[in-house]
Amino acid sequence: MAKILILIALCILPALVSGRPMRSNFMVQGRVYCDTCLAGFETSATTYISGAKVRLECRERESGQLTYAIEGKTAQSGMYEIPVSDDRGNDICEVALVSSPQSECATPMPGRERARVFLTQNNGIASYTRYANNLGFQKDAPIVGCSKLLKQYQEYDD
Repeated sequence: MAKILILIALCILPALVSGRPMRSNFMVQGRVYCDTCLAGFETSATTYISGAKVRLECRERESGQLTYAIEGKTAQSGMYEIPVSDDRGNDICEVALVSSPQSECATPMPGRERARVFLTQNNGIASYTRYANNLGFQKDAPIVGCSKLLKQYQEYDD
């Protein structure tokens, strides 16, 4: 009788435990910046925007249907953190710019207005923190000193 109970415990208990869905608590992190020199990339004159709004959207791979969306806001350092509680392995997820609190730096930069993130445990990344590429707005006009700064980037061009 004891052997039967042990056998049942060894067979049924693992099935019950493995049948329970695993929950992942991912944290998506990134920064939002203002391209003050209209360079198209981050420079030493780049500033980071506090209070910018971003939106994480996940869409089904095949149909493109929206399956998950959540908004976030940048802190004083221009960094945002968006928590995601489920594994989104069957979705394509991207963080996109929504708005900037700086009226003179509110135009999203082409190519820097969204960043793709992978929110699944099945990709070899051990950490639950996912880092998105920085997102950028561009200033309406470059600030003073940008031409000198951009020449420094061209000094070693072959």
